[in-house]
Parts: sequence; C-alpha cells; structure tokens
Amino acid sequence: MSARTEPQTDQPPALPSGKIQLSATLRALRHRNFQLFFSGQLISLIGTWMQTVAQAWLVYRLTGSSLLLGSVGFASQFPVFLVAPLGGIVADHYNRQRVVITTQVCSMILALILAALTLTGTVQVWHIFVLAALLGVVNAFDIPGRQSFLVDMVGKEDLMNAIALNSSMFNGARIIGPAIAGILVARIGEGWCFFANGVSYIAVIVGLWLMRVHPPSYADDWVSPLAHIIEGFRFVSRTAPIRAILLLLGLVSLVAMPYTVLMPIFAHRILHGGARELGILMGATGVGALLGALTLAAKTGVHGLGRWVAFSCGAFGVSLILFSFSHNLWLSVGLLLPVGFFMMLQMSSSNTLIQAMVPDHLRGRVMAVYSMMFMGMAPFGALFAGALADRLGAPITVAMGAVAAVGGAGLFAVQLPKIRVEARRLIVAQAIAGGEPPGAMTARVVED
Repeated sequence: MSARTEPQTDQPPALPSGKIQLSATLRALRHRNFQLFFSGQLISLIGTWMQTVAQAWLVYRLTGSSLLLGSVGFASQFPVFLVAPLGGIVADHYNRQRVVITTQVCSMILALILAALTLTGTVQVWHIFVLAALLGVVNAFDIPGRQSFLVDMVGKEDLMNAIALNSSMFNGARIIGPAIAGILVARIGEGWCFFANGVSYIAVIVGLWLMRVHPPSYADDWVSPLAHIIEGFRFVSRTAPIRAILLLLGLVSLVAMPYTVLMPIFAHRILHGGARELGILMGATGVGALLGALTLAAKTGVHGLGRWVAFSCGAFGVSLILFSFSHNLWLSVGLLLPVGFFMMLQMSSSNTLIQAMVPDHLRGRVMAVYSMMFMGMAPFGALFAGALADRLGAPITVAMGAVAAVGGAGLFAVQLPKIRVEARRLIVAQAIAGGEPPGAMTARVVED
C-alpha cells in the first residue's frame, strides 16, 4: 500500500515527511526476493554497461566506420524483434525464475568468449557480430521473462515501484559502467571490460538462485504456440491505450534511440575526444536516466502517467535536438542529462501503464511485444542511422530522429483523451495502481 493511503498506525506521526517519502520511493525493497534481485542485478548491469561501451569502441577502433557501428547494433537487437514472441510464450508457461537464471548463464558464457577472443588478440569484427546476435537471442527470452518476473517477486501492490526501481538500478549502472569502461579501455584495453562483465553475472545468478518465490500457475494449454502468439498480438491490437503506448515507444526506438549507437562518433569526430570522453557522455545520459527513474519511483499512483508519457517524449526529442548541435564536451554532457531523464521517464511510465493494464495470463506475451517495440525496433534504427550518418553526418541524423519523436509525442497527446476511459477500466480491472483502493484509484485514473 502506498504511503498516502496506509493507515495512520502504519506511519508513525513523528516520522519526518522526508523519511516517509524515502520509504515510499524504496517500498519494493521490503521484499527479500527483490532485495536479492536488486543487489545482484546492479553488479551485473555495471558489467553490462562496461561491455556496451567497450564493444562500441572496439568496433570503431577496428573499422572506423559509423555504418558498422550501426550494423553491430542491428545484429545485437534484431533477434529480439524476431524471437521475443517465443520468449513471451516461455514466460507465460514456464517458471520465470528458472528462465531468467538460464538467460543470465548464457549471457555470462557469451561475455567470457568475447573476453577470451579480445585478450588473446584474435578478435575480428565478424566475431563481434556473431556474439552480438547470439546475445540478442538470449535477450529475446530474458526481457519478457525478467519483466514478468517482477510481479512474482513483489506482488501487484508494489509492482509499479519495482518497475521504477528496476529502471533506477539499470541507470545507476549506466553511470558507473561507462565511467569504468572509459578508464579501463584507455589503460588496459577492451578485453578486460568483457571479462569483468562475464564475472559480474555470478552476482545476479546467485541472487536469483537464493530467492524463495511462489510462482503463479502457469498455463498448460500448449495446443498451438502460434495460437498463443496470436492471442498476445490480438490483445495488444484491440486495446487502444496499450496499442498507442507501444506505437509511440516503437517510433522513438526506431528514430531517436539510435543516437546511442552514434555516440563514439560524437566523442571522436565532433568533440575530439576518445574512450574517456565516450564514457563521460554515456555516464551523463545514465545520470539523467537515473533521476528520471527515481522520479517515477517516488510516485504512488498512476494519475497523470499518460500525460507524463506524452510530455517526456516531446522533451526528450527537444533535448536531443539541442545535443546534436553542440560542439563543446561539457555542454554536450549537460544536454545529455535531460536527454536521459526524459527518455527514461517515457520508457518507465510506458512500462508501468502497460503492466497495470495487462491480465496476468497475458503478461509475458504483452511484455514480449513491449520488447519488440523497445529493443526490436532499435536495430532497424541503428542500421538506418549508421548508413545515414555516413552520408549526412551524425549530428543531422540525430536531429532528424529527434524531430520525428517530437511529432510522435504530439500525436499521442491528441489521442490521449480518447483512450483515457478504456485505460481506466483496464487498470481498475487488474487492481494495480500502487496498491491504492479501487475507489480511490478509479477517481485518480479518471482525472488522468
């Protein structure tokens, strides 16, 4: 139950308001399972971000090609678009704890293979492409499984807060990982970043193994996998609020998110830096994104989240336009703070609203469609951005995508009044809104 709706006896009158707010922000951490997940995943994600930055720099160092940078991004994320529907079925029919443990073990093995190739000096660009594609297949199962597993760890009452804290953890690692990677790449090379990432998976695997989860009853009607996939897509296509949120998310992932793939070009050609500057730029985006996730974590209800999605998408686009024209390192760092903040606010708010509206038996499959829009569209954008940057330059490419994001935000804002009533009905039906009583929740959603 959120802090504002809990009985007075549960919140001592003498407790300072700041502590009450902090307690509300961190309320999902009262669950032992989420504590284990949070601590292990934080360590692992630091390693993941180290590998992301080091891999981008390695490709750029070996090739000097923005097209190949975009192509590696395509290879790592395109499998999510193809395979995520199968991942959704697995999440809805198998023990999600075991699914996530399996995906984390596979990710660890792939990271250690890349480390061995790099440290022995035998790595080639095609190695990176193959390993990136295999990791994309793993992520196609990991993302729906992990997102659906959150409700098993904390229950529906604290699901919204768990989603926000999960995003906070992701972006806290996004601050630390690139900074460490920038130092390590400059001093001892990319291979040790890959090795550190492989070792970091041990923490999350141990945490997952120690959890005591009472999983829900998984569907056993395996008549036709294709029928199950179609059922998930049909629900999304017929549910106007979820469809609108996912279309906006897909647009942003396609046209605006590829700015991250082009970041080595900004660091080297535009800002005349190297791996250290790349780490600083990526870390700045992470700081902004962490603040955005914590902003959502402090929220105790779904009131206004539809407007948050529209506004944050538009503000993300405007901030990205300004960044694309900067030729000063510290100005670029400053502009990446709101870029990261509004980007994460849109993504986390979208995730929260979707999970608030989806029935439990479809959660894995709907989150698979979310994965397709969030990560599955990104490879097309990365490939297109890499090719376009070769012709027009990275700044113009990024600015064009950002303008499209602003336009998408405007269209979503126009649709919002039409889809509000159905969104309210779905949220009330699922009895999810930060644990608020149905009556209060209904009134708050109506106001959205």
